[in-house]
Amino acid sequence: MVWSQLTNHLDVIWGALLALVIVVALTPAVGGMARLLGVVDRPEPGRRKEMRNIPRLGGLAMFFGVLIPALAFLPLRGEMRAIILGAAVATLVGAIDDFRGLRWWQKLAGQATAAAIPVAAGVWVHHVTFPGAGAHSIPAYIGQPLTAFAIVALMNMMNFLDGMDGLAAGVCAIAAGSFTLIELSLGRPDAATLTAIVFGSCLGFLRHNFYPARIFMGDSGSLLLGFTLAAVSVEGLLKTAALATLVLPLLVLAVPLIDTSFVVARRIKHGQPVYRPDRGHLHHRFENIGFSQRQTVAYLWTWCGSLAGAALATRFVHLHRHGHWNPAGIAIDATVVVIALGTSIYVVYLLEIVKLANPFIRRREAQQREESLRRSA
Repeated sequence: MVWSQLTNHLDVIWGALLALVIVVALTPAVGGMARLLGVVDRPEPGRRKEMRNIPRLGGLAMFFGVLIPALAFLPLRGEMRAIILGAAVATLVGAIDDFRGLRWWQKLAGQATAAAIPVAAGVWVHHVTFPGAGAHSIPAYIGQPLTAFAIVALMNMMNFLDGMDGLAAGVCAIAAGSFTLIELSLGRPDAATLTAIVFGSCLGFLRHNFYPARIFMGDSGSLLLGFTLAAVSVEGLLKTAALATLVLPLLVLAVPLIDTSFVVARRIKHGQPVYRPDRGHLHHRFENIGFSQRQTVAYLWTWCGSLAGAALATRFVHLHRHGHWNPAGIAIDATVVVIALGTSIYVVYLLEIVKLANPFIRRREAQQREESLRRSA
């Protein structure tokens, strides 16, 4: 089914390939410009461990990798035009923050402005269908602010996740590729083309961003990716209104969602500002127990991929066929769920059980918390 959709909508493939080529070719030039302007990532306590001055602003190359194929392969009108315009605003806000720095409330205001653009154009969840209970409309005064909040939240989740070479780009590539297949199956070729373009941009950027990174995407890239994936989720997946379909983006994006939820909860617990950076994210905790950057990224990519596989199985594997249970479908679904669940349990084992069994790791994390509290005091 998906293969026939791909052959019927070759713009999906061409858009991804064009985005990949543009980002691969343009990123070195953007990196050189960032060095000339002094927009480099200097070592900062509580953040990355790199001791080299690595250029930021890689998100600008990614933006052109999204914009040019979108102009070539998408009808930029209505909701799709609003999404591209909002992506431009998100990238601009991130670039300004990369270049001169923004206070947290200024950055949040810019993110809210970007999110408001597609919402004003009608990209918000209008109704939800519950199994056995029918469709229920959501009033605009509830649906619109909730949708804008979700878009801003995902922008910040991707921003938080971008703390290790190749991590955010890889997770977004997995998410965008999964969304492309799901959107095609739902008969939404425009949304599928846009997510395929994001997929190609992420793969192209990984050519320069995988460890050891020669450039970082910066806030311009993380806000662009978070905004685009969130807006397309609403425009495509969520507007189908089926409650089961609402689970798909949550599964695909579970890793950044879990990471942000735990980090925010811990900062609130310790009385720290939510927006202040630290080394409490999942990828930092992997480093704390002795994993290298490559190993950490590989584990988190695998975890994200297993959850995306569960989402795809939910969408494509039919448990019933012609009114009867489908044994093959049940076996495939069960296998994918076991893999996703096993991967999740193994990550919890590594980050919690292994840490509890190692007093050195516990002491080191306690020292890091004390240093973080002193800096925030």
